[in-house]
Amino acid sequence: MSECTHNCSTCSQNCGSRTEPQSLLVKPHELSRIKKVIGVCSGKGGVGKSLVTSLLAVLAQRQGLKVGILDADITGPSIPRAFGLKEKAGGSDDGIYPVTTRTGIDVMSLNLLLENDSDPVVWRGPVIAGAVGQFWTDVIWGDKDVLFIDMPPGTGDVMLTVCQTIPVDGLILVTTPQELVEMIVEKALKMAGLMEIPVMGLVENMSYLPCPDCGKKIEIFGKSHLEEIASRYDIPLTAKLPIDPKLAGGIDKGMIELFNGDWLDNIADAIYDLPVKNA
Repeated sequence: MSECTHNCSTCSQNCGSRTEPQSLLVKPHELSRIKKVIGVCSGKGGVGKSLVTSLLAVLAQRQGLKVGILDADITGPSIPRAFGLKEKAGGSDDGIYPVTTRTGIDVMSLNLLLENDSDPVVWRGPVIAGAVGQFWTDVIWGDKDVLFIDMPPGTGDVMLTVCQTIPVDGLILVTTPQELVEMIVEKALKMAGLMEIPVMGLVENMSYLPCPDCGKKIEIFGKSHLEEIASRYDIPLTAKLPIDPKLAGGIDKGMIELFNGDWLDNIADAIYDLPVKNA
């Protein structure tokens, strides 16, 4: 018999000291009751994760759900800007209070804690991951039907921390039509598989430009491979977002809650119908 390394996960022996893998999941703040957690992620930046997170949160709120957004993109937070939030987050001895948008969506983001929105966050990975963890454990979310987590780009420390310590019910993956992005998205898909978290939907942002004259969909960034990727990885839902100046303007003006469009309705409905664990 080889010498024991005390790492039961890599050992085939059935010895008396063998232990089952311990869960790394962490409970939220004691005053928080969160029914569903949905992560929005991608393998790279600049594809529109914050846009998709914002739109899904607005759709969920319109369905009558109590909604929160945890902005896990610590070094590039943009959720407060999308909702036009100027107020800073406050707190008490009990914990940190999120800031509420005009329509009642609770938001926590590092920019809501910084004195100046433009101040850079020059932190190493473990510190960033720790801050995200505190947004889960120290923020008083109250009663929430669904909490959306806007992930940072890539498959590094933060995504690993979120997937291991927060009970994520499903992931929404965001991509754009370029083949390079397709390859990077597959990395995120494979990581989700390793974490055993289901990918509920695949959203292709900047998928096409509708011609203002004839309505034809112009594929500026090349032919879409959305359905092909979804079929290959058994992703049940897909959606395509157009290049729409109104969406960009809504984000820039902090008025995303006023958007009109049915592009993500099927994914929003699936999140609404998602069963609540241990309900």
